Amino acid sequence: MAEIADVTALLSQKVGRIVATMPGAAGVFAARGIDFCCSGDQTLAEAVERRQLDAGALLGALAAGGPAGEPMLLADSAPSAELIEHIKTRYHVVHLQELQGLIPLAETIEAVHRQHPAAPAGLAAVLARLRAEMVLHQKREEVVLFPMMLAGGGPMIAAAIATMRSEHDGHGAALVEIDRLTHDRSVPEDGCRSWRALCAALTKLHDDMVTHIHLENNILFPRFAAAA
Repeated sequence: MAEIADVTALLSQKVGRIVATMPGAAGVFAARGIDFCCSGDQTLAEAVERRQLDAGALLGALAAGGPAGEPMLLADSAPSAELIEHIKTRYHVVHLQELQGLIPLAETIEAVHRQHPAAPAGLAAVLARLRAEMVLHQKREEVVLFPMMLAGGGPMIAAAIATMRSEHDGHGAALVEIDRLTHDRSVPEDGCRSWRALCAALTKLHDDMVTHIHLENNILFPRFAAAA
């Protein structure tokens, strides 16, 4: 286990930056309910206080490098052009494809199991709204923000980034609502295979969106703050 040389300095760091620079931090934070994507600007000390965590245990887990030495989500040093292309192909395309399939699956589960006390009533509507919002959000990034970044920034980039951050908060709220409706994406003991497939796919979507928002909010966007 590696030791953390300056505990005070680490506690004062923003959790988004910790995930961007410390292998395994994403898994450690996710396991403890620390939001490092939409709330990546909170310091580690603030996160510990809000979640009422044992700071010593948390620091020990960070020093251990996370589950099985989990690597960083993506190198913080990746060039912006490479990072943007990664976001577009790994997340933008995939989110929309997966949501398109999740909506009818959720509709089926809601209809077939409507009498079940754990049935995710309203889930399909939340997923459909999220997909519609993401279509517009991703188009604005790909047509306006990303080309502006690839050109080096500009006087309008701060407003564009602020809009994207605000929309990310909305996406984060949708994930919270999905978790509420599905009891944290859990399947009852008598749940059918389709229900299990739905929750497995929702978990992948959740994890992908958390990573996606983190890459933008905490790695890509800060690079252009000085170019505004």
